[in-house]
Amino acid sequence: MKTIEITTTQKVTIEYELAGLRDRFLAQLIDYMVIFGIGLVLYLLLLAAFNEEVTSDNGERAAIIAGLLPLFLYIMYHFLSELLMDGQSIGKKSVGIKVVRLDGKEVTPSDYLLRAIFHFIDSVLSVYILGSMLISSTDKSQRLGDLAANTAVIKVKFNLRFRLEDILKINSLADYEPLYPEIRQFSEEDMLLIKSVIARSRQYGNDAHKQVINQLVRDLMLKLDVRQEPRDKIHFLKTLIKDYIVLTR
Repeated sequence: MKTIEITTTQKVTIEYELAGLRDRFLAQLIDYMVIFGIGLVLYLLLLAAFNEEVTSDNGERAAIIAGLLPLFLYIMYHFLSELLMDGQSIGKKSVGIKVVRLDGKEVTPSDYLLRAIFHFIDSVLSVYILGSMLISSTDKSQRLGDLAANTAVIKVKFNLRFRLEDILKINSLADYEPLYPEIRQFSEEDMLLIKSVIARSRQYGNDAHKQVINQLVRDLMLKLDVRQEPRDKIHFLKTLIKDYIVLTR
């Protein structure tokens, strides 16, 4: 099992499990079926559009469009799906993997476009041989598109199992008085990150994850202007999530 450490913009280092060749191939297979379905619909529409009297001009035009359609559709599908679904295509979402940047920053549209263009090269043109070789042999399981965009594909099934509400029963918070009202400056993504750190710390319980908890608490204390370090750091993090839920719901 290959893992990777990514330092987030909150200066917290989190270890993720890299998506293996099997997961990525299965995701790609699902995406192929989706692309084929979309392509079939577009092809039928194309035939209908040129269903008039066939001439040499419109016949050649139809042939050119039909030839370029698979390339355009393949690249645009991967670009738009990952852009609109936060690093996941339909196949990736089904398998439970997603694209992340190695430097912890948000993946940009240009990154997704680079991945999509190189996807056609290392997946379609090489019949997935080049992509498979690179994913299997590189330290961070990167194909050409990942190397060009400085991205990697990680497993996120574990993270997708929870929502903010899963940590607490919201119905029991009617009379709760938040302790840290400044937590409203954070986003739901920040809260999910905190929840993920708590969950992974419980799952693994090693020194590395304890250090992550300590660093996360120190960073949050600084941003929230909390002077006294909490004795129970996990309880402190849970309280922040609870406060956020009460103040923003």
